[in-house]
Amino acid sequence: MKKRMSFLLVFVLLIVSFLSACQKGSDTVKIAVVGPLTGDFAEYGTGFKNAVELMVKKWNDEGGVLGKEIKVVAYDDKNTGEEASSIAEKIVSDKGIIGVVGHFASGVCMAASPTYQESGIVEISPSASHPDYTSEGDYIFRNNTVINMEAKVAADLAIETLGKKKVGILSVKTDWGTKTAEITKDLVVKGGASVVACEEVVDGTLDFSPNITKLNDAGAEVIIVAAMYNILAPFATQYKSVNPNIELVGFSNAYSQQLIELAKENAENIHFPTIFFHASENEQVQQFVKDYEEKYGQMPSSLTAQAYDSAGMILTCIKNADKVSREAIKEELTKLEYPGVTGVTKYDDLGDAIKKFTKVKVENGQFVEIDN
Repeated sequence: MKKRMSFLLVFVLLIVSFLSACQKGSDTVKIAVVGPLTGDFAEYGTGFKNAVELMVKKWNDEGGVLGKEIKVVAYDDKNTGEEASSIAEKIVSDKGIIGVVGHFASGVCMAASPTYQESGIVEISPSASHPDYTSEGDYIFRNNTVINMEAKVAADLAIETLGKKKVGILSVKTDWGTKTAEITKDLVVKGGASVVACEEVVDGTLDFSPNITKLNDAGAEVIIVAAMYNILAPFATQYKSVNPNIELVGFSNAYSQQLIELAKENAENIHFPTIFFHASENEQVQQFVKDYEEKYGQMPSSLTAQAYDSAGMILTCIKNADKVSREAIKEELTKLEYPGVTGVTKYDDLGDAIKKFTKVKVENGQFVEIDN
């Protein structure tokens, strides 16, 4: 009888311990952040990770979400579709993960998004601008604009703001760069200017002299550069040594303090469309920039800010739904108007963010906002 009672007592204790562990697990919610944490594009994935961790800390300092602690789970997809697909499988199998911020490149996002859609977990990319990305399904969102919209502003900067009619285009040889160049070319023509030359370079190019010669000989007055700062900075430096009067327009993925640090005086008067402007007078933006610089020692980029807001939107959706549910997050996102550091964000029926662009340029070694 005593042995039987001892057995029952042990059994009851095991059950209590198991239920306690389950209860403890339910006191946390996890957000996955995925991007390149190693390799040539590591700074972008690291920026995503930093931003999400900063947003999560802000929420945890205020009691978490629905009284639950929030944890960040970071993954390195090495900016490859194969790695991203494998990581997506890991993420969807972890029922504690309630949303995904990432991936970085459009092609990598599109390799992982079918898994997220099939499993019913929201993915918000802070940077995927390929027009087809969100067509995967109703769990797939982007917290930036479709490239057509940004390219339209870039073309306006070249034609209207800078007043140039002979436009050259330099693009990086990636899915994004090639598509952006095609779209930009059409928009320039529609804007009443002409595209006198188009050049394409592989990422990591150091010598741009053949491209500069062709663009300059074609009579280009302004070059729209569809590439990140690691290409725009040396290209600007080399081009201005040949033609100091050339004007340059970049995209928001090149809007970074590193551009100015690399190009120095050759960064002067480069124009950009951007959703996030770090020197905004908005108090929320000022606080974010201050917190980010204090913690990480550098200015947050536009893409970093978009990752910050992406995490905030996921947590706000949980709060609004008053429950931790992957499906509820998706439903809340469709009706959300989120006042973040990248402005007020709401989504259209495809899951594309509706955003307002700010036009900026480099002046006296600083990014400044321009009116027109």
